[in-house]
Amino acid sequence: MFSRIAMTNSIVLLLFSLIFLEHGWLFQRVSSLGINYGQVGDNLPPPDKVLQLLSSLHINKTRIYDTNPRVLTSFANSNIEIFVTVENEMLPNLVDPQQALQWVTTRIKPYFPATKIGGIAVGNELYTDDDSSLIGYLVPAMTSIHGALVQTGLDKYIQVSTPNSLSVLQESYPPSAGCFRPEVAGVMTQLLSFLRNTKSPFWINAYPYFAYKDSPTKIPLDYVLFNPNPGMVDPYTKYHYDNMLYAQVDAVIFAMARLGYKDIEVGVSETGWPSKGDGDEVGATPANAAVYNKNLLKRQLQSEGTPLRPNMSFDVYLFALFNEDLKPGPTSERNYGLYQPDETMAYNVGLLSSSSSTSSSSTSSSIISLTSSASTGIKKGTQQLIYWTCLYLLAIQMLIRRPY
Repeated sequence: MFSRIAMTNSIVLLLFSLIFLEHGWLFQRVSSLGINYGQVGDNLPPPDKVLQLLSSLHINKTRIYDTNPRVLTSFANSNIEIFVTVENEMLPNLVDPQQALQWVTTRIKPYFPATKIGGIAVGNELYTDDDSSLIGYLVPAMTSIHGALVQTGLDKYIQVSTPNSLSVLQESYPPSAGCFRPEVAGVMTQLLSFLRNTKSPFWINAYPYFAYKDSPTKIPLDYVLFNPNPGMVDPYTKYHYDNMLYAQVDAVIFAMARLGYKDIEVGVSETGWPSKGDGDEVGATPANAAVYNKNLLKRQLQSEGTPLRPNMSFDVYLFALFNEDLKPGPTSERNYGLYQPDETMAYNVGLLSSSSSTSSSSTSSSIISLTSSASTGIKKGTQQLIYWTCLYLLAIQMLIRRPY
């Protein structure tokens, strides 16, 4: 039985928690939500301005596509965790443990822990890159980088993984049919073994937009935008899916299970919707982009899991923070940003900058509807739980004090 001091301390802690919840000091940040900070543009704000923007939005995770020292220096002593990237072309060199150690000691260690580096992405979409010659270097490079983190004592703080395109799947519909392409299954087994041994997540870049663009007459727009819709039922598992992103995540989980890896966490390293596209890029509009990202934000505020893992929330990184004018490819590639390079909104998804005191009343109301609908329910339920727990503990303490 608890001592009286321990019991009293527990009650005090719970009462403080109740007070914090009552004043809304908790749940201001969505710990499972991040945003990709791409830098393929000639008109983007400097890193210190980007830090101010992210901080004002209460976003505490971001991903960059290199180890830009200006970014890592600017983000020092902030509350924002950075997920850095090893460029694809560097992988052959980093297979060598000594070169991997040099990379960690020059690219990571000088900035840590002042800059919160939480993960290293080794390459990006390597399994679907045009240069397939790099695939064989992936897991050896990851192993060497992790070994360098162990040598420098950073492995307890920094995970090593790699983002994958959904095209690594041979089948993704229905989700229970998920399986990897035969040509990558061998290397994928090595990757999954590494991730299990290091307790790192399997990252995927998942874009329901691409599926809709390719088949707009077959795939309901509401299903890919998280809007209310009948959804689909997996005929084998009977799980109901009301949006495509969750179906894609579960397809990856089923594919891993087919290779004998059922216990690896899955995260979404990129997802988003373009606000502009070419004539053949159906659905690339500001309205659809706003709806997709706003609805996804609502889901993240509720810490939802997928039908296959309903009690396990997962990290999601939105793509992207800015429109990037130098990205090659179709028009959509340059128009995934929530913001224009001048830091004005490309469209409103409900992320209110705490410094935006001049926002219009219509903008403010839409933001309130996003942040309050999910978090208020969470706060009320948690408040009730803490309230009754406090009463229960107080009753136990009174019984303990009664003379016998």
